[in-house]
Amino acid sequence: MTGKIVVVALYAILVVVIGIFGMMRTRSFKDFFLAGGNVGPWMSAFSYGTAYFSAVLFIGFAGKIGWGFGYSGIWVALANSLIGVLGVWALLGWRIKKMSKEYGVSTMSEFMEKRYNAPTLKMLGVLVIFIFMIPYSASVFMGLSYLFEISFGIPYWTALGIIGLFTATYIILGGYKSMALIDMIFGMIMALSVTILLIVTVNKGGGFQGITESLNQIDTRLTAPVGPPGFWPLFSLIFLTTVAPFALPQLLQKFYAIRDKKAIRTGMVASTLFALLIGFVGYFVGSTTRVFISPDNPAQRELFNMSADGALTPDFDKLMPELLTNILPGSLSIIILVLILSASMSTLAALVLISSSAISKDLYGGFINPAASDKTLTRLMRITSAVFVFLAVLLALVEFDIIVEILGVSWGAIGSFFLGPFVWGLFNRRVTKTAAYASGVGGLAVCLALYFSGLNNPDPQLWYFSSPGAGTIGMALSLLLPPLISLPQLIKQK
Repeated sequence: MTGKIVVVALYAILVVVIGIFGMMRTRSFKDFFLAGGNVGPWMSAFSYGTAYFSAVLFIGFAGKIGWGFGYSGIWVALANSLIGVLGVWALLGWRIKKMSKEYGVSTMSEFMEKRYNAPTLKMLGVLVIFIFMIPYSASVFMGLSYLFEISFGIPYWTALGIIGLFTATYIILGGYKSMALIDMIFGMIMALSVTILLIVTVNKGGGFQGITESLNQIDTRLTAPVGPPGFWPLFSLIFLTTVAPFALPQLLQKFYAIRDKKAIRTGMVASTLFALLIGFVGYFVGSTTRVFISPDNPAQRELFNMSADGALTPDFDKLMPELLTNILPGSLSIIILVLILSASMSTLAALVLISSSAISKDLYGGFINPAASDKTLTRLMRITSAVFVFLAVLLALVEFDIIVEILGVSWGAIGSFFLGPFVWGLFNRRVTKTAAYASGVGGLAVCLALYFSGLNNPDPQLWYFSSPGAGTIGMALSLLLPPLISLPQLIKQK
């Protein structure tokens, strides 16, 4: 226990010192939000990767998907890396940087306003970001707090309060300047930690063959190409977590801040390799929860709940904390704690910066006081960052049932609104304002309608009512509507 406390204390000191360093070098809003638009490839690569993967992956997704899908959950990691990372960098990276200079914008909402001459679309973007980033941030806080609760034996709400206060301090100090530097350090820690985690888990389970045999004894479908839930639930998870990054502001903001085209090429390779390592280990270790955790073990019975039909179902958000802290060797628990803390802090920093910029830059600077000074916007960014963290912590106190559901709704809603208007706006100048509105509003409406309609339909066969399913359909619609609605205009101009 003493070792854990010392490590976390040193970690906190490092973060605060770098935050102060960033604050001393922050002289403008652009410095605070985009680090002056001059971030190198390695910082950008690690910043993208660490923002992509957080406690939501290692606590929520790895536990629920690993338990339910077994080895087939690794398809999610592969698709995330090759499409959600490599594809985003290759297709959007330079276009976003070039567009930001051409239009003189620093946020996605600003771009859509100028690209389509649609101030209302910008306002809707602000609302979508602020409303749906809060539950996403809350899910990260929840995963991290569960881990601290089990690791240190402190109440959930105490862990949540400490983490929330630390996050607010860290962000308010240095903004993106310090965040990018810390993310590079965090990324190196994560890469080393997951390598150690993979080796220890495989040894504990009797090697890859031993783990595979254990899973086959439970259910042969756990080692099949498609796990027990079936193809469409797996596809919806892959689509949601892989396509959403093409429209998530906290990830695409990295390209506004990157230095140049050369930095994008280098960062693309580094970020993809990082994602392959982190994603594979996360989902593979998640699949071993079936091997190490069982309702037949009296010491683990509290991790399971009895359903109405008498079946025992796991509390998915508690599986990975149990595995990482009580089953694997105690010497590894410190490394795991730092791993998840690093991943989560990076994600939270990205979410807070994007949400606070939506209020300060897009809303206040765009509508309320367009003549606001640079100093005023920077100060407002710091204030709204603290407010956003406070709201996310309050929501995390509710302790929603499943972290994966929260992230699914958030990613699905944000992706359904931004995907069509933003991506088509980058690639085709003939897509119309009407198409952009229909795409953003229509995709979001369908996503939310499906999800809320399915709250009273727990049948797992109705995959399109789940948060991944609803997000998948909403984003697909958002992506298809712009060319369909703009088709007459495209033909006419030809």
